[in-house]
Amino acid sequence: MDFTLKRKLATVTLHREHHEWPHPEPVPSGEIMADQLANTTHHRLGQVSWALFEWARNPYYILIMIYIFGPYFTNDVIGDPVLGQEIWGYITGFAGLITASLAPFLGAIADKVGRRKPWIAASVIMMIPAILLLWYAVPGQEMRGVITVSIALAIAGTGFAFTEVFHNAMLPSIVPYNRLGTLSGLALSLGNGGTLIILVAMLYAFALPAQPIIEWDWLPDQVLFGLDVSSHEHDRISAPISAVWLFLFSLPLFLFTPDQAGTGITARAAIRQGMTDVWLTLRRLRDYRNVGLYLFARMLFNDGKVAIMTFGIIYASGVFDWGLAERLLLAVFLTVFAIAGGLVGGWLDDLVGSKKALLVTIGGNCVALLIAVSITPTTLLFIPVAGMDVPVWDFAFFRTLPEILYVLVSVLFALFITSAYANSRAMLARIAPEAEMTKFFGLYALSGQVTTFIAPLMVAFFTRFYGNQAGFGSVLILLVAGFLLMFWVKEDRASS
Repeated sequence: MDFTLKRKLATVTLHREHHEWPHPEPVPSGEIMADQLANTTHHRLGQVSWALFEWARNPYYILIMIYIFGPYFTNDVIGDPVLGQEIWGYITGFAGLITASLAPFLGAIADKVGRRKPWIAASVIMMIPAILLLWYAVPGQEMRGVITVSIALAIAGTGFAFTEVFHNAMLPSIVPYNRLGTLSGLALSLGNGGTLIILVAMLYAFALPAQPIIEWDWLPDQVLFGLDVSSHEHDRISAPISAVWLFLFSLPLFLFTPDQAGTGITARAAIRQGMTDVWLTLRRLRDYRNVGLYLFARMLFNDGKVAIMTFGIIYASGVFDWGLAERLLLAVFLTVFAIAGGLVGGWLDDLVGSKKALLVTIGGNCVALLIAVSITPTTLLFIPVAGMDVPVWDFAFFRTLPEILYVLVSVLFALFITSAYANSRAMLARIAPEAEMTKFFGLYALSGQVTTFIAPLMVAFFTRFYGNQAGFGSVLILLVAGFLLMFWVKEDRASS
């Protein structure tokens, strides 16, 4: 994320003064006010359109990677939850490796070229066909089909990461510095809001009507649009929905959000200068050891948090045999706590400081993860307990005690992960040199990308090693390592 605040309005103003109107005529004050109002409306539209891009792109990650397609792929397409979790680890690890290799340099190159929207457009164009291909992921297909779907997932995941890099880089050029947080928060809220709408709609139209045991009067009598439940079309429809949603709601960004002017630098020069900038920025960390140590710690525990989001529902779906309805109900339920987590994280940060707040939230994730992998239909805290698979209430879903406990642990994940995101951002703002805050937030973004492949590959390896889905718990290594390193980080502002 490159927070370099500059220039578009100033460039336009100078161009008008020195080229178009060398001898400007006096303009009546009423016309000036009307012109200013029109410009303000235009800029606000551009800002909202920028934020709306999160509404467009977030459903892909939530629907495909977390709650719907990922668990469906591992359990039903592969047909073996353990092997499926391993394969999913390799797919996401490969996509993460590509992102880690290219994203920092692409961001720096885009800074040199100036324009960001062409890069976003290319990423979206790369994602949409790949997402649509996921519709053809049906159970029982040959290995060639599985490989095709895996490649499509890797391409879509890489494109998603690239859109984040270039979309973030647009922010400082379209909004004043004192409103960066406000517009960023609006985008985050829109992303969660759009996803929540889709989750609720799919729950009503596809998931609940597919359950023969449910006879609620307000539900459709059968799955809408004639989708075939036996071939899992109600699961697979998440891919076309994500692709069409991405296409439609990306359009306002391209139509209304102003882009930075092109610099005229050639592609070869941009590549050379961009790679040099990344290297020089990394070398600067030698002069800021405390900040560098924090970014390294954050790199580890952030990778662990992302892995929990990616594999937490895959683990539960395999262990408890959860279908689409359970996953969607849990998604809607956890979204509320994820929103609350941001508020809790901010309150805790103000109360005890960013470092202590991070220790609480990372430590909370460690404990919650340990409890999560200790829960199966017949065990609790790794201890077999008789009668655990007996229903404890009449609700159609989450009927056994282990399932209820896993839902509660997932609530902790939602709270602690969201809180940790808020705390980690605030921590850097507290310790980075004030005069170079922009550059260090660029490094902050880099630290969230360079190891995105480690956790998925760890999960894949340990799932194969142990022969069960408890291999998901291996990401505890990254969380604990980041947690321990935080004890050596000082919450002191570095001087330039």
